[in-house]
Amino acid sequence: MTPSEITSQNGDSRLLNIDFQLYICNACGLIYDEAKGDPDSGLAAGTRFADIPEDWACPLCGVTKADFSPYTPPAPDAMRQQMASAGEHLASRGPAGVVIVGAGKAGWQMAESLRALDASVSITLVSACEGHVYDKPLLSVAMARGIGPDQLVKETGTDAARRLRVRLVTDAHAVRICPDTQTLRTTRGNFRFDELVLAHGAQAALPPALPASATWRVNHLGAYQKLRTALGDNPQQVVIVGAGLVGCELANDLALQGHQVTLLDSQSQPLARWAQQKAGEQVLTAWDRLPIRFLGGVSVSSVEPGDRGWVVHTACGQRLVAQHIVAATGLTTPSRLAHSAGLAWDQGIAVDPTTLATSHPNIHALGDCITVHGQASRYIEPILRQAKTIAAKLVARRQGAAQDDCPVAYEAKPAVVRVKTTSCPLTLH
Repeated sequence: MTPSEITSQNGDSRLLNIDFQLYICNACGLIYDEAKGDPDSGLAAGTRFADIPEDWACPLCGVTKADFSPYTPPAPDAMRQQMASAGEHLASRGPAGVVIVGAGKAGWQMAESLRALDASVSITLVSACEGHVYDKPLLSVAMARGIGPDQLVKETGTDAARRLRVRLVTDAHAVRICPDTQTLRTTRGNFRFDELVLAHGAQAALPPALPASATWRVNHLGAYQKLRTALGDNPQQVVIVGAGLVGCELANDLALQGHQVTLLDSQSQPLARWAQQKAGEQVLTAWDRLPIRFLGGVSVSSVEPGDRGWVVHTACGQRLVAQHIVAATGLTTPSRLAHSAGLAWDQGIAVDPTTLATSHPNIHALGDCITVHGQASRYIEPILRQAKTIAAKLVARRQGAAQDDCPVAYEAKPAVVRVKTTSCPLTLH
């Protein structure tokens, strides 16, 4: 029974014991707690899941209420006992186990899914950063929601590793895969693997006209925290290049904080990918009262230092002054690691559409770094399903199943995209 303070219609507050329930998003893993509700979506604390409107969307990945199911967290005592017995088993075997590259959403979800199925499998997670657990989609709406940079961390990497009994190797850049010896080489040593899972994501693309030294690329928590610090408390002039999903969300978020935003795109309207759904027209109308200037059909020709920061020159002859420049021009998958192992490549790491296996039988991949039939999916929604597919297959193989057995087949589905521009939230397909 969970106590919760409920305010009655006449304004009286009283403490009631109410058995609130938890529900988990089957797409991204977000937990809906009836006791807390979802204030950002208008659901007050204490809102029962059954009372939520059917058209409500997951605040993280945008799927519908139908994609949630009841959730019961594992009992701490049972988990500790399971981990203790697993430790004795591991000490006797000492296997290379599973090595995961990347500590973003895909990497940690992979570790979660593996540990849920197998308490004894050895898991090593290699991360180029500190490995903190956070919700990446919140980076472009944190200011509007009043979330400070330090509040974005849901769980430190150290705590997550301890909870899941994962060996976390931080500040380690993966440089090469040696498939013949099944070894991953990193800047912090070499790691043998029985199975390797690549979850290192994709990098923010940078057009040639934008110098890296002058341009912010907000693709991970560390970069976002530095941008927030650089912006400070006073209004700044910001140029954002790229009016897709991230560019529009950032423009909206910065403008709500009083920053003067110029948003550029080579297309005539924002969110051009969803032109048939008139997404661009809707956000432009919603931005009428915000300090956002949109320039469509424009490309950057050069950037140079100026008296007040930077001067951005466009190909059509415009001159824009800004203290900060942000690139929101899409993602590109780094190829060096995949090529070092001779993995098949098709605008990303090519994986089997149902098993997510790469062209090497002991290497799988998920998240932003993969393509299925040459198509990337840069959204949160598929990651949980991908991790469950890989985890089920690897655990089945540990238990003696055939190499190609896949107990849980993955199915690529059209993404439902939630544009979190708080001035004009949109759900797009």
